[in-house]
Amino acid sequence: MNLNFESRFAVSPKEAKQMNTEDLRENFLIENLFIADEIKLTLSHFDRFITGGTMPTTKKIALPNPGDLKAGYFLERREIGIINIGGKGIVTADGKQFEIDFKEALYIGKGTKEIFFESVDANKPAKFYLNSAPAHTAFPNKKVTKAEAEIVELGSLETANHRIINKMIVNSVVQTCQVQMGMTELKTGSVWNTMPAHTHDRRMEVYFYFEIPENQSVCHFMGQPQETRHIWMQNEQAVISPNWSIHSGAGTSNYTFIWGMAGENLDYGDMDHCAINDLK
Repeated sequence: MNLNFESRFAVSPKEAKQMNTEDLRENFLIENLFIADEIKLTLSHFDRFITGGTMPTTKKIALPNPGDLKAGYFLERREIGIINIGGKGIVTADGKQFEIDFKEALYIGKGTKEIFFESVDANKPAKFYLNSAPAHTAFPNKKVTKAEAEIVELGSLETANHRIINKMIVNSVVQTCQVQMGMTELKTGSVWNTMPAHTHDRRMEVYFYFEIPENQSVCHFMGQPQETRHIWMQNEQAVISPNWSIHSGAGTSNYTFIWGMAGENLDYGDMDHCAINDLK
């Protein structure tokens, strides 16, 4: 098993204002999350949030313990949320197996020592998308299917933002310390996500875009509401959103994205909304 680990420092709004396209992508964009039989982890110093991905084929992949964590094992002082966007897979947590199908989620709590990822069919490998944050309490491990998620329908076709929000790893469904994850699916003909935009100073966020059709892209908007920037995103890429930044996007087609959050507030509705006409 090969580990691809990267640590990224936090960036202030003042610094971000001076960044060109290359700088923005280097600091916030996460590419190539799924490489056969490898695991990629990116540690952001915003809330010590880790974004990762692994695609096991014929091998069972162990969750490694990067030296930067200064821990006895990965979840010694952390928790992790997992959503599978590929073929059926199995996650083994301290000997207990969880079968995780397409668009199903798994929460694993602090103190779980050994975690393994594997695919049921090497020809249709699982793609496990990972979000992890520091944890102070050990909560039970729990699988969440789409049927068990809290569902919210927002927007309309007239404003090109008709979407279904699947709240999967949130405090109304699963007990967590910090990590929250969900999946937003845009309806055919709709391209805007998280519009009107918002910020939330109490937590940071990472967006992971997938199900982007071939030869299509998503333009992700970030920055302070009065000083916005953009990053062009391709299929199965993630982008780090600081707590001071909006996080919104528009695609050349409809798509799906996974949002993951961490911070001091677990209230999903804790947002500082930005009027569309006030964005600059």
